[in-house]
Amino acid sequence: MLYYLFDYLEKQFQIPGASLFGFITFRAALAMILSLLISTIYGKRIIRFLQKQQVGETIRDLGLEGQSEKAGTPTMGGIIIILATLIPVFLLAKLSNVYIVLLIVTTLWMGTIGFIDDYIKKFKKDKEGLKGRFKVLGQVGLGIIVGTTLYFSPYATIKEKLPIEVRQQMMAENPNVSPAKFFKEEAKSTKTTIPFVKGNEFDYADVITWISPSLKDYGWVIFVIISIFIITAVSNGANLTDGIDGLAAGTSAIIVLTLGIFAWVSGNIIFSDYLNIMYIPRVEEITIYITAFVGALIGFLWYNTYPASVFMGDTGSLTIGGIIAVIAIAVRKEWLIPVLCGIFLAENLSVVLQVSWFKYTKKKFGEGKRIFLMSPLHHHYQKKGYHESKIVTRFWIVGILLAIVSIVTLKIR
Repeated sequence: MLYYLFDYLEKQFQIPGASLFGFITFRAALAMILSLLISTIYGKRIIRFLQKQQVGETIRDLGLEGQSEKAGTPTMGGIIIILATLIPVFLLAKLSNVYIVLLIVTTLWMGTIGFIDDYIKKFKKDKEGLKGRFKVLGQVGLGIIVGTTLYFSPYATIKEKLPIEVRQQMMAENPNVSPAKFFKEEAKSTKTTIPFVKGNEFDYADVITWISPSLKDYGWVIFVIISIFIITAVSNGANLTDGIDGLAAGTSAIIVLTLGIFAWVSGNIIFSDYLNIMYIPRVEEITIYITAFVGALIGFLWYNTYPASVFMGDTGSLTIGGIIAVIAIAVRKEWLIPVLCGIFLAENLSVVLQVSWFKYTKKKFGEGKRIFLMSPLHHHYQKKGYHESKIVTRFWIVGILLAIVSIVTLKIR
């Protein structure tokens, strides 16, 4: 809203300083500052409100050290993250931008699913919360919305580079030619980016065009299926990672900040040309959302680091995972998720492996055996005697290393 106000003031009255709101970097910095202030200042008030409503965490006895001390800690703290993200976005972002609209829908959609889950657990006294099939149904629904919107919207397009021979000829004729001239017209596409590969673009339509070239027009169906899978996997991964103080919020902040770099360079025609990456018009506006989200996560960490004053609950973890997945899909970097979201992947795999191996050995030998002392993975290290602060810090370090590797893929192929 402030963006539109200052844009009007600049055009009509040329008020000094109003033009600053036209710069992505200025609005991104302002969004982060504002979200930090909201999450730290008003976060305390929300925590007090949750305490008054007796929205305390019910702790299952897993035999972990310090576990009983967390009983009664307010949960549903994801509300802090959601509010601290959306308020700066509504104030500073271009609300007509298709990517911003999708992220707002994602936040509210996944936040609602998580809130219903937490509400059932706390107020209906049902430890299982929302049935798994309804969670998956919600994730599938969001995947369909995201996938179809990113393909069919006329404002969600990419610009491909002209053949190198044409570009070389243009440069020979005019050495000062603008990089914008090296790109074709905007077009809808099912193309994405594959990391560590020289010809790093892959078209989802190729999955079915080997059957018949006429099927190319249905490549969007594969794109939607991939979107559903990624949103479901990442949101569940974030949900499993939210098990000890500060782990999910900290690792997510690292992931989202890295995606912010990808969004900014992918939406900048000069950097896209220099780095030889896919140019996605208008996607740079996501940077505003990302900085607001990072600020909200860091502000939430103020209260969520050990010993936590509040837990995010499914309200926060499902929302975080959904947002990360949608940003990755929007900037066409979803195939980087196994690297960038390596912590989430490890947590997911530890549960899958543990359950699968237990069932297999029980069926084969009559007694179930375990790979880990406990899953998800962070509980395994707790069982080994590591303090949760040490586990969280080391997971953050691994997350930073994975983020660096992800950024390096911009040039290493």
